[in-house]
Formats: sequence, C-alpha cells, structure tokens
Amino acid sequence: MKKYIYLFLFFIFASQTNAHTSHYTGIKVINMEIFRNGELIGYSNYFFEHENNKLIVKNYTQFKVKLFGATIFSISSEAIEKYEDNKLIYFKSNTFQNDKEKYVNLNYNQSKNKFIIDGSSFKGEANTDSVVGNWWNHKILEADQQISPLSGSIKNQVVTFIGKENIELYGKNYSVDHYKLKSKNQDLPDDKKLDFDIWLNKKDSLILKVLYHRIGEWEYRVKNFE
Repeated sequence: MKKYIYLFLFFIFASQTNAHTSHYTGIKVINMEIFRNGELIGYSNYFFEHENNKLIVKNYTQFKVKLFGATIFSISSEAIEKYEDNKLIYFKSNTFQNDKEKYVNLNYNQSKNKFIIDGSSFKGEANTDSVVGNWWNHKILEADQQISPLSGSIKNQVVTFIGKENIELYGKNYSVDHYKLKSKNQDLPDDKKLDFDIWLNKKDSLILKVLYHRIGEWEYRVKNFE
C-alpha cells in the first residue's frame, strides 16, 4: 500500500539566483488544509520570520489516512529554510512516514555555487536553480528540476500553463492561473511520477490549491493567510 499511496510533499524552494522572497515580505502565516477524497485529513502550515535581509520559513505538516478505522498511511514532518539577500542558504527537514524516518540536510556552498545535499535517499550536489518542494513559493512553477523535501532525491519536471480560471475556496472567489506540473521522464514508475494541477493567485503570489490523484484524490487548499 505504501508504494501506491506515496505522497509527494513539495516544500517549495526558490532558486538560488532569484528566490523572489521579496514577494512574501508581508506574509506571516499560510495555513493549508489537506483533503483526500473530499475528507479533511490534516494540515500543512507555514510561518514566516522577516529580519532585514533574512527570511526564515518554518513548515509543519501532519495527516493520517484511515481505512475501516485503522491508520494505513501517515506523515508527520517539520522543515525550516533560510534565505539571505533573496538566496536560499539552508534547508532541513525531518519526516516520519508511517514508522520510517526520512530527512534532508541542504546547505549552499558558495565556492562551488552548488547546493550540497545529505538526504535519506540522495547525497551529493544540486544546481542552485533547482527547487525543493514547498507550497508557499510560486517558484516551483518556473523550475526545471525539483528536490524531494522528504529524502533529497532530484527529479526533472515540466510545467505547462493551462489557462485562467475562477475558483471558490472557503466562501471566497479568486481569479487564478491554472498550471500542470509533470515529470519530464514519463518512463518513471507511476508511484514516482510528478503529476500535479496547481492554481496560482498572482495578486498575492500564492499557490491557493494543489490537486493530484494517487489512490484517491488529494487536495491542498489555502484556508487563510496573513
């Protein structure tokens, strides 16, 4: 069951060369709810700390999938990312997927101009135009490569603009841009492919909704932000 319910939690990073963190200067909190087949199962919340040229973003994500009253899949994750002068310099996450621990330690090496990754499934270097999944940052829609926030593995991706739409969330209407994010390599096993629909509110530079299918329909929805 784990193989097919594997959930990609994107802790979105901005690129090292142009992080666009200035777009989030006024943001303090983003609260997202996680749904599976229309049922609320958890949350993914972000907390922002601004100080001069520095930005710290903390994320706490938890959810449980139950079947006949028994928990068959769960995630409990904490992550922190740090920026200086609009550049990502540090990311760390610890995740418990069911009873299995996963982790990522990422640091920016200035002399190499590379990200150095120590992850539970990848150890090595990554280009600074890669992003690490995190739904607070719209740079995921401009990247060609993403780094798993769970384990540090690297995947190539293709993002396609679908069109402009109107959506309703929690009684509010939004004018948004709809994108499709997929794995560049379509020969990957189905449980490893990226296949997301993403709705971006350009006015606030916020991703408001994310949807994908894997043993059910999953949605991340922004409930509120300040």
